[in-house]
Amino acid sequence: MHETAYEITTLTPQQPTAHPAMLPTEIPPGVQMVTLPGGIRTLAYTPTQAPPAPPVPAAQPIPTWAKTTALLAPTIGGGVAAAGIGLSYAAPGLIAMSEALWAAVALIAAAAIGVPALLRFGRSAAGPGQGTTHITQNITASGMFGKANGTINHR
Repeated sequence: MHETAYEITTLTPQQPTAHPAMLPTEIPPGVQMVTLPGGIRTLAYTPTQAPPAPPVPAAQPIPTWAKTTALLAPTIGGGVAAAGIGLSYAAPGLIAMSEALWAAVALIAAAAIGVPALLRFGRSAAGPGQGTTHITQNITASGMFGKANGTINHR
């Protein structure tokens, strides 16, 4: 037989060799170090956990001012609508009334200008012989509670 320079040996069971541990910064996202039921630690993909649901806010009572405002809003709206309908029905009468008021203003203005002019014209048309009438009144009384006497003179 040939003698070889190599020696063949068989492996005997040994303890598993320990792998160098990875630093936490080297572990990719979604991978974690887990311990299996046999005690062996290994890397494994783990499902991501959903963030916790936000807490449900507790129901708060409605403030009194909000209730009052909510109740007044349709009332005020209804009043405005009723006023609008009333004005639409009253519009022809209001237009006629405003025209009547303008006519009254014109009449008052004409009277304020016309009546003094007519009086002046009437006095001058009476003639030269008839002038204006002067009335003089003399009143005399004696004492504090005495009887008063008076005379009226026409010229």
